[in-house]
Amino acid sequence: MKKALTIALVMLVALTSVFANGSAEGTTVVQNSQKPLVFFNRQPSDPVSGEIDMETMNWNDKTYYVGFDAVGGGVVQGQMIVDFLATADPATLDRNGDGVIGYVLCIGDVGHNDSRARTQGIRQALGTWAGSTDPGVSQEGSANVGGTTMPIVELDSRAMTGTDGSTWNANAATDAMGNWATQLGDQIDMVISNNDGMAMGCLQASNYPEGVPVFGYDANADALEAIAAGRLTGTVSQNADAQAAATLQTLRNLLDGLTGADVYTKGFTEPDQWGNQITPEVNYDAENKALLAANEAVTIANVDKLLSGARDEGIKQSEAPVVDVLLTIYNSADNFLSSNYLPALNYYAPLMGINLTVVQGDGQNESSCLDRFTNLANYDAYAINMVKTNSGPDYTSRLQYN
Repeated sequence: MKKALTIALVMLVALTSVFANGSAEGTTVVQNSQKPLVFFNRQPSDPVSGEIDMETMNWNDKTYYVGFDAVGGGVVQGQMIVDFLATADPATLDRNGDGVIGYVLCIGDVGHNDSRARTQGIRQALGTWAGSTDPGVSQEGSANVGGTTMPIVELDSRAMTGTDGSTWNANAATDAMGNWATQLGDQIDMVISNNDGMAMGCLQASNYPEGVPVFGYDANADALEAIAAGRLTGTVSQNADAQAAATLQTLRNLLDGLTGADVYTKGFTEPDQWGNQITPEVNYDAENKALLAANEAVTIANVDKLLSGARDEGIKQSEAPVVDVLLTIYNSADNFLSSNYLPALNYYAPLMGINLTVVQGDGQNESSCLDRFTNLANYDAYAINMVKTNSGPDYTSRLQYN
């Protein structure tokens, strides 16, 4: 009897050890909370201060952010506008001849770090920066316009929020532009936008002042075509193709068991074990655990290069084992994500051995994504694009308890 009890206890301890380690018959069961988690496009941060949410970014050692250099992108957009002004004809640009260059500004989302960076970059380049990215907070600036220093004034700026609460709203920009054109008339010499969707929305206004330069950001397909046609003056490519590839490459590296510097060098600054390497520049920000693609100004001078639509030849079909990834997109109607990011994801994922399940929200309520952030044990990793930048804990809590 004593011997039988001893054997039973040994078996119980063995079984307890198997379940505690999550393994049986040589197969390890990884808890959802220990799987790779990559946030993209919307960096976990405080919507008021812009401070990065490092608690979320340190959720586990496999948590990273993939995006682009937002501050650098704002600088690129501002410099693109300054370069345009330097070669412009003051007599043509200054429509009412008052000796002042007036512009209106479409702000995407006052609580979004990317929107903040673009607003700040524009205002600093034009000298209208008054210490805040909020709508209506500006001062008189100046710039070289065709060899003449002229005052620059921000006539008005608004956060483009739709009637449904969605931000970066193109329809809201169309309405705002219509009102601006009516109220401000020929005081408007330039239109500047935090993204292409709103810039194109402005062009949809029936009374858009013909010939007034308009600048966007994102290098969406319709914006590139508008530049080629002479309707849009310029935009900035945040290299969505490289960002999408970087999101997948980071997941691939983590799922392949890479750690430390290998996570952000393999496939980036050197080929990964499958022979893939992203061609465009992607830099690692160690302080914020972020991989950031570089930006490029796009004008009539170089738009043909982007219109070709060529994919990165540095990424080819690999023999990497197939893994399953659940990916959320905050808004199915977002022009940048739907026309640029998602097609790139769908192109590169099969080459890297990644089977994507994509769920898309409504751009208003986090629940539109969270309610479909389910069956988590069926996936090997997760890629998250939040509705609100401070919603990281909502996703990590699901991973903790599912």
